[in-house]
Amino acid sequence: MISVITPVYNGESYIESCIKVVIEQNCSDVEHLIVDGGSQDKTVEMIKQYAQKYPHIRWISEADQGQSDAMNKGINLAKGEIITFLNVDDFYEPNVLNRVLEIFKTLPENSFLVGNCQVWNVKGKVRFINKPKKLALGDLLLGWSVNPHPINPSAYFYHKSLHDEIGLYDIEDHYTMDVDFLLRVVQKANLKYVDEIFGNYRYIPGTKTFRDRRKGQGKSRFEPLFETYYQQLSPFEKVQFAIKDFWLRRLSSKIKHFIKHPNRFLPYLMAKMN
Repeated sequence: MISVITPVYNGESYIESCIKVVIEQNCSDVEHLIVDGGSQDKTVEMIKQYAQKYPHIRWISEADQGQSDAMNKGINLAKGEIITFLNVDDFYEPNVLNRVLEIFKTLPENSFLVGNCQVWNVKGKVRFINKPKKLALGDLLLGWSVNPHPINPSAYFYHKSLHDEIGLYDIEDHYTMDVDFLLRVVQKANLKYVDEIFGNYRYIPGTKTFRDRRKGQGKSRFEPLFETYYQQLSPFEKVQFAIKDFWLRRLSSKIKHFIKHPNRFLPYLMAKMN
């Protein structure tokens, strides 16, 4: 069984569509576990209405200490051996849950399955598709601009038993908990990337991530986290990391330069050929 966990607080604008997303997956082996933080709007009312009609929906509503705490509650309550998180404003591609169940039949215990994720803007357009092909710790530590990590949990699924090895989310962490989880899990899990679109992430005003990045705080939050995990690399891995970091950043810099100045690319190429 897959346990789809949705943490929510005052999410009346999206909770109904989120519930429908799971219903429309037409998956017979799923539970939708909604963890509400004591919403003051119509969120709980909407959850109750659907829970009365659909037995796969389970829910609680009580005060919590933030998103990480809500996620931990969901993990502890989950009955499924496979876990995924669906934030209230995100959604799956059609038939993803059935597809994931089929893939997991071929995977060993403690697997972490990642697909692609479409990132949408406020105008309802796809900005880009996140394709996190390289999942080793050293690759993820190169940073988003060099090697993108899985951007949203709607596009990854994993065995619940992984938490027995890596622990739960830090309830004091309200911003980097997803990335911290990824950096821990890739060191322990059997990693499987599938070049298929699984999830959809709305990067829109009003969300926590959007506000944080617009304020320029994202980089300052992630740097100390990356440094902590960098120190866990072996000396040999640190050398490999330094080489990759140098050449990939140099390549990235060249690409950005020629995107900005396309008229300079042909002269540069001709010079290299001579």
